[in-house]
Amino acid sequence: MLAQNIKKLRLKKGLSQEKLARLADISNATLIKIESGVAKEPTITTVSKIADALKISIDELLGKKGQK
Repeated sequence: MLAQNIKKLRLKKGLSQEKLARLADISNATLIKIESGVAKEPTITTVSKIADALKISIDELLGKKGQK
């Protein structure tokens, strides 16, 4: 779910993996592993950096927006 959300949001904003990794201050390899599902449980710090780079909340990134 996280991997698909990151990819969907990244593409929606017109960002390459390399550009998003740079904006999030993480390695491109890390982002590729997360998007491909290899890194199944990235740290909260990494998830937070990606959310900040995409200018969305962590909840949105996790697909929990509007859920209770």
